Amino acid sequence: MALAVTEATFDRDVIELSRQTPVVVDFWAAWCGPCRTLTPALEAAEASRGGKVLLAKVDVDANQALSARYGVQGIPAVKAFRDGSIVDEFVGAVPKAKVEAFFDALIPSRVDELLEKGDELSLREAAEAEPRRADVAVALGRARLERGAEDEALEAVAGHESDFGAAGIAARVNLKRAGIGADAFAALDRGEREVALDSLLAEIESGPAQTDGLGPEDARDLLRQAIVGILSEVDPADPAARAYRRRLSAALG
Repeated sequence: MALAVTEATFDRDVIELSRQTPVVVDFWAAWCGPCRTLTPALEAAEASRGGKVLLAKVDVDANQALSARYGVQGIPAVKAFRDGSIVDEFVGAVPKAKVEAFFDALIPSRVDELLEKGDELSLREAAEAEPRRADVAVALGRARLERGAEDEALEAVAGHESDFGAAGIAARVNLKRAGIGADAFAALDRGEREVALDSLLAEIESGPAQTDGLGPEDARDLLRQAIVGILSEVDPADPAARAYRRRLSAALG
């Protein structure tokens, strides 16, 4: 049964709760015929998902400030919240199949659950199930690097060269094999990200030396890929990440 939410309880019962479990909010009114048509489909969708998605209802007449806060202009207006923010929405009494698909999209898939577990066995299963997902491939590649399985790490990210994280893993392996950046990657493995970035940037700034089978320009590009791969793990808005990106741009000239 849907939880009735008011202006006084919305932040607690929707915003905060959605950080643990997705919450679907139905903005409705007693006089609204389409709202009454939609309600059974919403309630059935919630009930069939065993608590993985919760349903809340907001009476727009009694909670006009909430309606204004979320730009509700027509009802029924259905908005899905996850991690405190709206992640999906629709307006109107849509068919039951669309309601079911709307709820399904809020529940982590089996692959998402395996990715969340993060151990190599789970990641390998996830990669086999969804070989096109770069985020899974990158997580598996990193897990294999942690145990020193460089060939297997390259295998994990093969085919995902356009992904910054995947390209960074491949660059790391190739640099290490050319004798470049070993200290930086050791620091990265210890969790010392800034030490690693400083070291890799210093290699670019000083000009990487010629090595067997790897010219300076090739080494420079691999260093760039490794740095971008590391920074892909950091929030783009992080001031330190922005500073490193500026420094990288300057080093590359």
